[in-house]
Amino acid sequence: MGEKSLQKRKYILETARRVFMEKGYKRVTMKDIVDACEISRGGLYLYFNSTADIFLEVLKLESEEADDVFSDSISEDATAADILTLFLKEQKKELLRKKDTLTQATYEFYFENDLPKKDNILKKQFDSAVKIIQMLIENGVENGEFCCEDCEGTSRNIMFVLEGLKINAQTIGITAEIVDREFEYILTALGMED
Repeated sequence: MGEKSLQKRKYILETARRVFMEKGYKRVTMKDIVDACEISRGGLYLYFNSTADIFLEVLKLESEEADDVFSDSISEDATAADILTLFLKEQKKELLRKKDTLTQATYEFYFENDLPKKDNILKKQFDSAVKIIQMLIENGVENGEFCCEDCEGTSRNIMFVLEGLKINAQTIGITAEIVDREFEYILTALGMED
């Protein structure tokens, strides 16, 4: 794919992301994306076959950008406790953001599409986050920052708490106080002092 084609593809994905944020996944059609991008239907089909194809690519792009933002925020001399605290602060920002989020669209997509485990980006992201948090906690235990006997189980539990909070944020609503309480429970369980 040439540079011009790559730029066009990127433009389509960025525009489609905004459409999915606004409408969710289920209500978006290829026509919506064509109209938002101001391109021909054939122009869109040169790059993507369906809204599902586009959405999967948007999810990959979203994941890469989130990783970059988080990685760029970590200082070289950061401790495991610093990194975990930063991670939780970033999660809190995401949870409290009412607009400009793909959470609703993501859940709609996965409820509607039964993807094989090997193609499930959400599962890959979840499993990857569990492994990263596990390594972080293990490092913190080695350095005396955390107390934890089951680093893998604790990491998985942290991710389940985050997923539950995401669902609450989209359905019944969530406050900063609720997020802080849940995160304080996590940090206290790891033996971190206030």
